[in-house]
Amino acid sequence: MPTTARVLGLSLGALTLAGLTACGSGTTTEASAGPGKPGKITVAASDTDCKVAATEVTAGTSTFTITNGGTKVTEFYVYAPGDRVMAELENIVPGLTRELVAELPAGTYEAVCKPGMVGKGIRNPLKVTGDHKPLSQDVKLADAIASYKRYIKSQSDTLLVKTQEFADAVKAGDLAKGKELYPVARTYWERIEPVAEIFGELDPAIDAREADLAAGEKWTGFHKIEKDLWITKDVSKDGPVADKLVADVKTIVAKSNAAELTPLNLANGAKGLLDEVASGKITGEEDIWSHTDLWDFDANLQGSKAAVQALRPVLEERSPDLVKTLDEQFAAAEAALGAHRKGDGWKLHNELSKAELKSLSDAINALAEPISKIAPIVAK
Repeated sequence: MPTTARVLGLSLGALTLAGLTACGSGTTTEASAGPGKPGKITVAASDTDCKVAATEVTAGTSTFTITNGGTKVTEFYVYAPGDRVMAELENIVPGLTRELVAELPAGTYEAVCKPGMVGKGIRNPLKVTGDHKPLSQDVKLADAIASYKRYIKSQSDTLLVKTQEFADAVKAGDLAKGKELYPVARTYWERIEPVAEIFGELDPAIDAREADLAAGEKWTGFHKIEKDLWITKDVSKDGPVADKLVADVKTIVAKSNAAELTPLNLANGAKGLLDEVASGKITGEEDIWSHTDLWDFDANLQGSKAAVQALRPVLEERSPDLVKTLDEQFAAAEAALGAHRKGDGWKLHNELSKAELKSLSDAINALAEPISKIAPIVAK
């Protein structure tokens, strides 16, 4: 989830992002795409501008090469009407160039930069014309989508159950039960977040933190209740917030289960979940009051693995060496995290030393490098 806190708190985060973005970043400086052409589209982002080299491309897969020449961390999105996310790339730090592979059918879109990772962003019209054969017409890629959607359904169904339990505890004023259920419910949310983020404003309604809010914006969702559980220690006024959280989760669950996904949603989502770890969980700014970041860390890792495993038959056919590397690096990352098990859960973030956090960061960086290679392979 993008936040201004990520802009402000990047001491360790900058280290992890440097490793994550070094793998899968492009250095293209000229667009090979233009009106009516597919290919690479350069995007020059700054604190005040978002210059997209092409306003029209042909349907199919295009690669956006985004360079952040500003002073703020930025994000890049391709929005369909209604701000439905077709493709996204978060945490593009100043001075960095990164690539995003997107599959776009014919239609009208917007290419959007978000300096500071807040607000509606700087928007550019993007027209996609012509016909293309969807990647999902490949039988194995279609099977991958079906497999991943089964995973999404299992996780989202449980998300709804656990969120209701959490909301009931909050409405009953049971602080201890609320604290116990908070990281459990969020586990299921974090596993499906790449799909949940497709649906625009519902994601911040559920997952926005205090630092995310624009002036005058109403705060709702998990983190509003988190602050009241751990800091104010008073949830007596959070009944409406809890009810809205359940209602928003119900909507997300219904939309997620009905969503039409592409193979690149899986590939980019797997990488995006690791960026979540690097930008929030490692730094401790995701669950700033409860310090339950490692529950989210584990959920992001599991969600990333589920997306990769769904694509495994395709990857085994097209790049067996990459599959071997992915298996090794997932095992290493899981082992690094597993060292911090505590009972049925995890140690709190503030119980880990800088050296332990650095070790986790290194494991995620090592995994992010091969994962960044999946989208181009899928797009072949």
